[in-house]
Amino acid sequence: MPALALPRRLGAPRFTHAASLVLPVALAALAASAAYAGADTTFAPALTKFTDFLEGSGGKIITVLSLAGGLIGLASGRFTLSQIAVPVGVGIGVGTGVPIVTSVVTAVI
Repeated sequence: MPALALPRRLGAPRFTHAASLVLPVALAALAASAAYAGADTTFAPALTKFTDFLEGSGGKIITVLSLAGGLIGLASGRFTLSQIAVPVGVGIGVGTGVPIVTSVVTAVI
């Protein structure tokens, strides 16, 4: 079955094509409001609670569970370096990674 083709207007001015691109961009620029990074504190309480959880008992629980998973893998008779490296990496990541990430995110650029 042949495809349905719409007729093209021959000799249409280029102004119409340019206006169809420029007009939406101009309207979006006029309607845009200023955005300031870090000025909004909507999620500050949730961020504080989550950060405190990861730096405190939550981070310790995650590290111990990761270590337990590595020990279970060792007890199963197979040994890989990841069974030791992953719990160490998780502990370092939870202990020092959270302050690094939050300081980078809250940095004033």
